[in-house]
Amino acid sequence: MLIAMAGLPAAGKSSVAEALGRVLPAPVVSVDPVEAAMWRAGVEHGQPTGLAAYLVAEAVADGVLALGQSVIVDAVNAVEAARRQWRTLAGRHGVPVVFLEVVCSDPAVHRRRLEGRSRDIPGFEEPTWEAVEEARAAFEPWTDRRLVLDALADPASNLAEAWAYVAAAAQPPRPAP
Repeated sequence: MLIAMAGLPAAGKSSVAEALGRVLPAPVVSVDPVEAAMWRAGVEHGQPTGLAAYLVAEAVADGVLALGQSVIVDAVNAVEAARRQWRTLAGRHGVPVVFLEVVCSDPAVHRRRLEGRSRDIPGFEEPTWEAVEEARAAFEPWTDRRLVLDALADPASNLAEAWAYVAAAAQPPRPAP
C-alpha cells in the first residue's frame, strides 16, 4: 500500500511516519531531504524544487511499490494535485492509498516545535512561522477519506491509531450480502 502523510511543517507528520515505518516495516520517502539535496547540488532556490522533490519522491515510491512493498510518503500534501499524484501512483500499482494527516491543535505549541526543531538535513532551510501560516491559509479542503491525528496526543496512542487505520485499509473489501 501507499501511505501518504499530510500536514503543515512541524505538525509532527515525520515522527508518525518514522514510527509507522518501523512497525510495518516500510521505507519512508520524505520530500524535504530530496529538496535539500537539490539545493546542495546547485539547483537554485528560485527553481521549482518543491514540485521537483514531489516528483522524485513519486519515482522512488514507484520503485518501492514495483517491488511489491509498501511505502510511506512524508510530505505536506496541502493541495489536491499532490493528493491526486499519490492516488494515481497507487492506482497504477493496484494498491490502496491511505492518507494520514497530522495536525498540532495548539498554535503556540506548533510554533515552539517549528522554531525549536533541528532535523539535521544538510542544506535544508526550515520554514518560518509566517510561511507555515501562509501554508495553513492555502491548505485545500480534503476530498479523500483520511485519519487525522493530533500531535498533542501521546505518540504511542497516535501510532496505535495510525496502525489500526492502516491495517483496516489493507483488508480486502467484504462482498455485499
